[in-house]
Amino acid sequence: MPTLILNHLAELDAATWDALVPADQPFLRHAFLRSLEDSGSVTPRTGWTPSHRLLADDSGNVLAAMPAYAKTHSFGEYVFDHGWADACARAGIGYYPKLLCAVPFSPVGGPRLLGEPQALALLLDKVEESLLEQGQSGLHVNFTDPAADATLQGRDGWLERLGCQFHWRNQGYRDFQDFLDALASRKRKQMRKEREQVAGQGFDFRWYHGAELSEAQWDFVYACYANTYAVRRRAPYLTRDFFSLLAERMPEAIRVVMAVQGGREVAMAFSLVAGDSFYGRYWGCLAEFDRLHFETCFYQGMDYAIAEGLQRFDAGAQGEHKLIRGFEPVITRSWHYLLHPGLRTAVEDFLGQERVGVLAYAEEARSALPFRQG
Repeated sequence: MPTLILNHLAELDAATWDALVPADQPFLRHAFLRSLEDSGSVTPRTGWTPSHRLLADDSGNVLAAMPAYAKTHSFGEYVFDHGWADACARAGIGYYPKLLCAVPFSPVGGPRLLGEPQALALLLDKVEESLLEQGQSGLHVNFTDPAADATLQGRDGWLERLGCQFHWRNQGYRDFQDFLDALASRKRKQMRKEREQVAGQGFDFRWYHGAELSEAQWDFVYACYANTYAVRRRAPYLTRDFFSLLAERMPEAIRVVMAVQGGREVAMAFSLVAGDSFYGRYWGCLAEFDRLHFETCFYQGMDYAIAEGLQRFDAGAQGEHKLIRGFEPVITRSWHYLLHPGLRTAVEDFLGQERVGVLAYAEEARSALPFRQG
């Protein structure tokens, strides 16, 4: 069975790719991944060379696929291996380029290996065999789902890495007050006070679907998004064109909430919705306002999830500020196949120690959740 490498997702029609993608996975859709490429956000110039892998039968029918990228750095991945690369540089071992199976700039768990298990096993065999020929140090699969975990756990040479994120669960709340009633008194008062402080500054919040936003509003969304990088003196990962392309190609999945003060939009949060999940992705504000970040990014999203009957709010990487607002620790997994035997041994030892720390951190974090005991 032939294996194909796509250097642009436009080489494959959307229907063929999306037939392998579960309906509740917006980040894996052809429209999302192709918009990253067409907008210039994911290109060889930015260190992300599309190298998607397909397994087809003799008639050309695609049986399995992996969204994959040849990487010349480790930025935008959210599974941090910079230390591994630094150690390789000191030892004279080439770490880049490497092959990454992931959704660029999106620390969101989900399917990464698309297709039936038997076809995926064959595709993985062929990709592993091609690494040396391609001059790549290894293959990394980030933010996997249980199906990929089961596939990779049984394969020789693969190393599992744990991480921890924080997700909010809708326990059938009738409204935000119902959620507050589930909290310990002190935490309930803190959240109520935070929301009152924002309301006292004269803010209103307006929700939009992707098709409802004008290009001028998308300009504002992008300016807010880019500013979160500018304040850290970094260039944004995404280009302005990405937002317009995504709004054109999958508007039904997009949700944007605007914070409005005195009739003027001053902040925004950009999210995607699919299945029973709400995915908070980007936030930005062009001026500083007390507590506005918590309201726009978290409380508004929780309100929306409750009103729409969504069960899960995934707000991405990082977490302590989410933890005290009811976002519970969730273990994430990534998998790493490294060609250099010395590097593999060193990383395996490191991951064993890191695993203990991650599990202990997640357990300790649970004790800090704001819910009432009993």
